[in-house]
Amino acid sequence: MYPLFLHPSVSAGQAFGTSLILLAGCLLIHGLLTHALNDYTDYRSGTDERSPAMLSGGSRVIQNGKMTPEALGRFGLGLTAVLLVCALLLILLGRVPLAALLLIGIWGAVSYSTPPLRLAYVPFAGEWLSTFPAAFALGLGGAWLLLGSLPDWALQNAWINAVYCIAWVMVHHIPDLDADRQASPRKRTSVVWAVERFGLAYARLPAIVYFGIIGLSSLWLAGSERWLGAAGTAAVAILSIYWLSKADMRDAAAVTACEKKMLLAAIVLAVWLGIFY
Repeated sequence: MYPLFLHPSVSAGQAFGTSLILLAGCLLIHGLLTHALNDYTDYRSGTDERSPAMLSGGSRVIQNGKMTPEALGRFGLGLTAVLLVCALLLILLGRVPLAALLLIGIWGAVSYSTPPLRLAYVPFAGEWLSTFPAAFALGLGGAWLLLGSLPDWALQNAWINAVYCIAWVMVHHIPDLDADRQASPRKRTSVVWAVERFGLAYARLPAIVYFGIIGLSSLWLAGSERWLGAAGTAAVAILSIYWLSKADMRDAAAVTACEKKMLLAAIVLAVWLGIFY
């Protein structure tokens, strides 16, 4: 959104209002819907019960007795229905781009966790078919809503931020490796797939591949003469790979500490790309 605050055809009020709309959508879909559905599904499969990590294992509202599994499931289903009705109303009001963004977000949340798709339980499907489309669309949302077009900087920024998002999710799955393998049905994430194919040391492989893609994407920015943006992108990618290479894959606390540093790096990178566009 940062470049849009400086765009000659966009007022500060428009940019600020659109930022709030996108933030509200993010909080509703990711903060509430995705987590509600994922908590319910992972509780039923048993993976959250065995999760050792601080940033995973769900919100613990079921485990702590704050909500029953049935109540959480109804909440997720009800919120999905409300958001679908909102999307339909937006279409009827002619706000098709906003409705499309909402529907992509709903798809990401529902397809990631909910049977029969449950794409989080399938190698590479959860991150590319559920998480990436939602994160990428959110990154493009500001330019699409306010400009009606997708300039190169918007595509580049959304792409890099979305790929970093799925790379972080792969790190997020590492501490849950054993819990996911013991789940019923088995939660065969990309991390589980890599470990079963190559060994425990390769639990970091999916994330490293995605960080490598981010590093290579700096060449795209350099080709657009976004030299500072390219330098920042390459630096964060290299730093993230370094952190992950040093973490002990058997130590949930060490991997969690790595996740925290990567969250900060993702924020810094997003701000950097917004400023140097």
